[in-house]
Amino acid sequence: NEEGEILATQAVIHSNIANPFTTKAYAGLQAIKLGIRLGVNKIEVMEDSKTVIKKCQSSNTDKSIIGAIIRDIQNQINRFQEIEFTFVPKAKNIYAHTIATEALRRRESFYLEKGAL
Repeated sequence: NEEGEILATQAVIHSNIANPFTTKAYAGLQAIKLGIRLGVNKIEVMEDSKTVIKKCQSSNTDKSIIGAIIRDIQNQINRFQEIEFTFVPKAKNIYAHTIATEALRRRESFYLEKGAL
């Protein structure tokens, strides 16, 4: 939120993901779906893939392996008054790494509202 507090944390375990690049796009889609569930008007999607960010911000039809996921993201963008895609280098995104590690350790998805690990 505006004060920098974490509103929710979510980790989703997927199977049958074609490659690590696809995982980046799915993470963006999950972030948007979480924002919709929370009913927020403004969202910042922090991503460590500049390619995924560019594809999400583009109005062109994406024909790559992640094209369907990008279209899902683009179709949800109008549900927010403001949406921002921000690049965060993987090395600096320790929080996301911690969440992913915990989900893999538990071997389950989880969701924490108004909290974090």
